[in-house]
Amino acid sequence: MPTNSKENYLKAVLKLEGEAGEAVTTNSLAHLLKMRPASVTGMVRGLAEAGWVEYEAYRGVNLTQQGREIAVDIVRKHRLWEVFLVEKLGFGWESVHELAEQLEHVDAPELVNRLDEYLGQPAFDPHGDPIPTASGAIRDERKLARLVDLDAGKSGVVKGVVDSGDAFLAHLNVLGIRIGSTLKVLNRFPFDGSVELLLESSNRQICSREVVQNLWVEPQSEIK
Repeated sequence: MPTNSKENYLKAVLKLEGEAGEAVTTNSLAHLLKMRPASVTGMVRGLAEAGWVEYEAYRGVNLTQQGREIAVDIVRKHRLWEVFLVEKLGFGWESVHELAEQLEHVDAPELVNRLDEYLGQPAFDPHGDPIPTASGAIRDERKLARLVDLDAGKSGVVKGVVDSGDAFLAHLNVLGIRIGSTLKVLNRFPFDGSVELLLESSNRQICSREVVQNLWVEPQSEIK
């Protein structure tokens, strides 16, 4: 089995593969993991020797089937632990990532399966990310858009965040925005890209472009 560090690399490759839809560069891995490119290249070569990734210099990195299974399992554990920490222990959604980072490396399949059952087999974590099933399937049939792309007068329900960093989530708490919030775009301000939003509480908020481009919403007209 891979070490915690190697599992983190595999998880990072999975994330970047999903975003890029192609081979992952060592530079993008280094940026995500905050590591030196030379160190990343050395680790990737070790992962390739173990059969968990395919690596070719100047082309990039891809997970093998075995590597993908390991990475998806880590993601599943991470997101289930986040649900447990928020829903059962009362942690804020902005403070569970690092705890889940530690818990995701516990190698106890029966524990994870019982945790999944105990939580009611949740489909999404507290940040709106889909939770893989025990078989490794990742199902997400939602039709989402970034809030920044909604026209004035349109509404959407918050279903996820692009940036799940603690600082951003804490800022959303201040604004009163969370998963499930309904937001209506009232006005757009071309000068700086900020947007005036109407929240469910009839509270108006002017949010920066950085906020609205980091929120996934389900346009209300598409909600069944």
